Amino acid sequence: MFGPAAASINAKGRNFMFRYRSPEHFLDVFRTYYGPMLKAFAALDEASQQGLRNDVLALIGRMNRADDGTMVVASEYLEIVITKR
Repeated sequence: MFGPAAASINAKGRNFMFRYRSPEHFLDVFRTYYGPMLKAFAALDEASQQGLRNDVLALIGRMNRADDGTMVVASEYLEIVITKR
């Protein structure tokens, strides 16, 4: 895509640490402000919302690095830096 205009292209895996007061706090924030999560919950009836909530909290429980009631979950992303000639 950048062809000869790129002097260098560097890609590096990085981690972002999601940090929240608790797994429940994370879920409340994402249910309120993160479009895909908001829409997913809105599309479900009450029982299915509870099931999704339980599934998300179970996933966080498996990934959570904190042991003090807070939430610290790593999320990997790819950083790409392109330097122009």
